Amino acid sequence: MPLSGAIERHAVRNPQNPAFHLEDRVLSYGALAATARTCHTAFTRLAPEGRSVIGRKTRLIALVCGNHLLFPAAFVAATAGNNCVALIDPHLPDAMRGRMLEKLAPDTLVTAEGDGLLASAPRTGGSQRLAECATTDAPPLPEGHDDDPFLIVFTSGTTADPKPIIRDRRSWRISLSAGAPFFGIDIETHSYAPGPLAHGLALYAMTETLLGGATFHSATHFDAVSARETMRTATVRRLVLVPTMLRRLCEGPPVASVEAITVAGAKLTAGDHVLSRKHFPKADLREYYGASELGFITVTQPDAAASSTAVGHAFPGVIVSVLDEDGAPVTAGETGTIFVQSPLVATGYLGAGDGTGLKRFGALATVGDLGFLDADGTLHLLGRSGGMVLSGGNNIYPSEVEAALLGLACVRAAHVFGCDHADLGSELVAVIEPSEAGLAAEDLQAAMAAVLPRYKQPRRIWQCQTMPVTPSGKVAAKTVRQWVAEDNDALERLF
Repeated sequence: MPLSGAIERHAVRNPQNPAFHLEDRVLSYGALAATARTCHTAFTRLAPEGRSVIGRKTRLIALVCGNHLLFPAAFVAATAGNNCVALIDPHLPDAMRGRMLEKLAPDTLVTAEGDGLLASAPRTGGSQRLAECATTDAPPLPEGHDDDPFLIVFTSGTTADPKPIIRDRRSWRISLSAGAPFFGIDIETHSYAPGPLAHGLALYAMTETLLGGATFHSATHFDAVSARETMRTATVRRLVLVPTMLRRLCEGPPVASVEAITVAGAKLTAGDHVLSRKHFPKADLREYYGASELGFITVTQPDAAASSTAVGHAFPGVIVSVLDEDGAPVTAGETGTIFVQSPLVATGYLGAGDGTGLKRFGALATVGDLGFLDADGTLHLLGRSGGMVLSGGNNIYPSEVEAALLGLACVRAAHVFGCDHADLGSELVAVIEPSEAGLAAEDLQAAMAAVLPRYKQPRRIWQCQTMPVTPSGKVAAKTVRQWVAEDNDALERLF
């Protein structure tokens, strides 16, 4: 079902029902539809035709407003008709955001401006302030075609900047249609997903909640105390979050209203399952494994036992296989590359890729993850492609962070990797060789903040006067990691 059409119907049937909560502010379905109509009219006026990398057929709107009360209205408008939305996290470093926008060349840019939004047309200089509307004379939201692009999200790759992934409407419409009965989402499924709406997990949770006509709760930033108060006062029935957030919520008193918890981004531990049962005694806990490029792949059953590798059975409509290097299926229990045959796979990367990530082989697609299938069809995930580190629910490629560190004047050599962490799943750490003696921790932290978002900045860093290298001149990664594990005297802890 098209989202724009669903919002219009909910606004007619239940205009006063709350659609979107952002802490103490509420956007009703009537206001959501009216504001979305106003936004769509503004986007059309500011850019009558598309001239971005998408082409003239499609108008590209870049949303860089973060978790804002009017985000859902702008999102609905920016995906209606012949529009396509690109979501950019406003908390990324300025230079990185600038390069991302330069690559996209959007027809319209939407940023936060107090309680409202500011829509501007970069090529003409035109702009319009967008505010919440209770009613409007603007025409109803048009519904877009299945085959047309409607969404660009960014995922980390091995290059310096996030890679743009483009999706057509059909993939999400199929996913949402299959997911609603599978997860039991209806008009009563009030959901809370406190993560950033520029990222897939919270964005998808918001979309499926609004499509069902229920209430979605968001937050400007995650705070466990505020989150528990929201759950208590709003009678939240479903949580959608990463493991780190779940652990923080389990530090407080039990919450009886929550009936379902969906977790993604990293594996839960056996201890997490115990804590969840204790603090959310009525909640069915599910984990799902997926990728921005592939969509849902597998989902666990609510009564599934805790496992360090098992990620459940195939999502409805998805066929999972594990193949060897020659593309032949491996036997049950044998490790290989995970492939999917799925209608949920993204169109691909926008522009030239970096040779990593999504690959297609006929009807099959993969991002290079490794795993195996049990005889009963349970998939076990053993490793992420490209050495990717999962830290606090965030996908981080060490090579990307290394490239950023090596771009700093104070760093001559660097090696970045993940270490096991009880709370985050993995903790990003680094060993560097400074360009000159006397490097201060404060100076390095300030330099990193200018080129990396906070979640990609190594949490622990050591320096050594001379980085060990292999005969070919590459950093001797095994030696460096051994030094860290042994707390070798060759290293000096910066922070």
